[in-house]
Amino acid sequence: MQIIAKKRIGILRGGEGEDYLNSLRMGGDIISHLIDNFPKKYRVVDILIDQDGLWHAGGLPIVPADLIHKVDVVWNVAHPNLSLTLQQFSIPIIGVNAFTSSLGGNRTLLEQHIKNNLGISMPRHIIFPVYQEDFDGPKDRYVRKKGREVLEKFPGPWIVRFLPEDRRLGVYVAKTFLELENAIENGLNNQKSILVEELITGKVASVHSVLGFRGDDIYIFPLENTFTSVEKEKLSSVAKSLHEYFGEHPYLKSNFIVTPRGKIYLTRVLFHPNLKTDSHLSKACESVGAKMHHLVEHILERAL
Repeated sequence: MQIIAKKRIGILRGGEGEDYLNSLRMGGDIISHLIDNFPKKYRVVDILIDQDGLWHAGGLPIVPADLIHKVDVVWNVAHPNLSLTLQQFSIPIIGVNAFTSSLGGNRTLLEQHIKNNLGISMPRHIIFPVYQEDFDGPKDRYVRKKGREVLEKFPGPWIVRFLPEDRRLGVYVAKTFLELENAIENGLNNQKSILVEELITGKVASVHSVLGFRGDDIYIFPLENTFTSVEKEKLSSVAKSLHEYFGEHPYLKSNFIVTPRGKIYLTRVLFHPNLKTDSHLSKACESVGAKMHHLVEHILERAL
């Protein structure tokens, strides 16, 4: 009986910087998914970079060159620059390139690029960096000043998000100036950068696209029936244009709002699939008779 060796899948997570915890969580979700769904096909190697920048594989310290003999492919959910390190050793990578990451992590840059190159609009916004008392002055004066800056740039209601994301803090919808100030103060007290954007009313759409899935160059998962056929066609076309623009990344989730007049606004792009069993992606897979592990296997096999 022939024994087929398991392919070794490295999950690179952690790293220095403010996204450390998000990277740990995301990488942990992928590790759990692979162990649960592919126990006989893949062997998972947990590659952790701690907050001091030290590399570990399977809990043991390593240098990046050691991975040549430990993995067949690396799924990088840490900083994209780390992919450049692995590419020096010709290790196949699943991950976001530096250009794409810079767009995904910089709302202003993303808005400029997609508006100038694709003609896609995003809600107006303003970003406040993490509060520093020595530089920004007293908290109450800072909160009032930043609230007025928002009001001068665009009227309410507003959506307030905190960066890096923290599920404990959630997202605020501020309908009054006082609510806006309270949201800004909450971000300030939690040492977060603050993103304030105008609230666009309409139908919310999440479009998942995958390179090479089911024989398509870019496969677009169908949208829910809450959208008209015209809206579905427009959203799918915009999502495909976005995926083409971002290049060879295997997966993209594009979040939109469709106004009652049919105008489409992009609100966010995500480059790693949410592998939770109750995620929107899981339901999208089920809608076309697929399972999420089919999608994950497709992404891995393309890289291998």
